[in-house]
Amino acid sequence: MGVITRGTTAPNRLRRVDRWLLGTRSGLLRGRGGAAPLAVDLGFGSSPITAVELFLRLRTVRRDVELTGLEIDPERVAAARPYTRPGLRFEVGGFELPVARPPVLVRAFNVLRQYDEAAAAEAWRSLCSGLASGGLLVEGTCSENGRRAVWVALSPGGPLTVTFAAHLGSLERPSVLAERLPKALIHRNVDGEPVHAFLNAFDRAWDRAAPYGAYGSRQRWVAAAERLAEDWPVRDGRRRWRLGELTVPWSAVAPATAPSTAPSTAPSTAPSGAPPAGLLGRPPEKGKDG
Repeated sequence: MGVITRGTTAPNRLRRVDRWLLGTRSGLLRGRGGAAPLAVDLGFGSSPITAVELFLRLRTVRRDVELTGLEIDPERVAAARPYTRPGLRFEVGGFELPVARPPVLVRAFNVLRQYDEAAAAEAWRSLCSGLASGGLLVEGTCSENGRRAVWVALSPGGPLTVTFAAHLGSLERPSVLAERLPKALIHRNVDGEPVHAFLNAFDRAWDRAAPYGAYGSRQRWVAAAERLAEDWPVRDGRRRWRLGELTVPWSAVAPATAPSTAPSTAPSTAPSGAPPAGLLGRPPEKGKDG
């Protein structure tokens, strides 16, 4: 289920999201007994290199973790199978996640940008419904060299956070990351939408932090994050900011309204009381809409 992507990939292209996963979400692997935890790299592309990298990185956290790389192009799967090893396999498949058991982690990068907004929302629903209890979907987009990336973390109940990441030495200003927004947000970078207001605020904080540039781009990014946190619910802290990351809750930048063409039902695994359009729209404010 899905559409074949261009398949462009390269070694270390997804290093930023992998570093974030190991640094902030390693509990997905450590806190589970029973069968070895399963991860999925969805749409690994024309080369399996980033799937192999993810497998090796996850194994530094837990030695028995297993990973399945999925592609809907049988030729890509056939080309990847020589890289199979104990715990790592490659199979034909897409959003339906045809794996042996529900995965605790699905990484889907540079997969959904070619879909329209409603189809991307449906893909989120399908993938989230296939996660293990407490599992995580990480869906995003990055530049071809991996220096700029934005990703959304989702639980079986819907989106949780959005992370902006960049190679700071080559960053002109934070708003250039708009070109890497996931499909759910990229068409919302316009006046009146929260993600547009956020990126403008980030640029203003970056400008105000210009004097720190004398000490390096890392110090400037950290100073900008501290200023931004005065008005926005910025997550984590200096340790992650120094790596060129900045995370905010999904609710801070979610679209003001769900797309009119999007399906109106939430994932079947969403907790009771979840907003119907919660995968793309902003949750209703307390005291409104019931």
